Amino acid sequence: MKAYTEYLLFNTEKRRELIKITDRVKEAVEKSGVREGLCLVSAMHLTAAVIVQDDEEGLHEDIWEWLERLAPFRSDYRHHLTGEDNGDAHLKNLLVHFQVVLPITKGKLDLGPWQEIFYAEFDGQRPKRVIIKIIGE
Repeated sequence: MKAYTEYLLFNTEKRRELIKITDRVKEAVEKSGVREGLCLVSAMHLTAAVIVQDDEEGLHEDIWEWLERLAPFRSDYRHHLTGEDNGDAHLKNLLVHFQVVLPITKGKLDLGPWQEIFYAEFDGQRPKRVIIKIIGE
């Protein structure tokens, strides 16, 4: 069995961003040499996430509105008593989770026709990492 690890680094200009990383993950799969296996893509922070979704701007806005409705930015989260101001970012992470596992078939990432991989940042403007872990034959 082969194993391959790669890290992506982010430091977003905005507090909230959605960044398509599909091509970078595909490149990692190619570098890994794995023909049949699995690819884990995981945000290494609890205020960010990795999601698989359609790359359509209207849908992206709908996702942001939905997340803000369920976990709005506000000042009265108990987490803020620690000196932080990102309680909403932690809750948004819980809603979409922080990682995805994707199949590798015949040496390629095996995505559906409209599936793209995104890094979702909920509390940016500082260094963050995503790990890509690939295992298989």
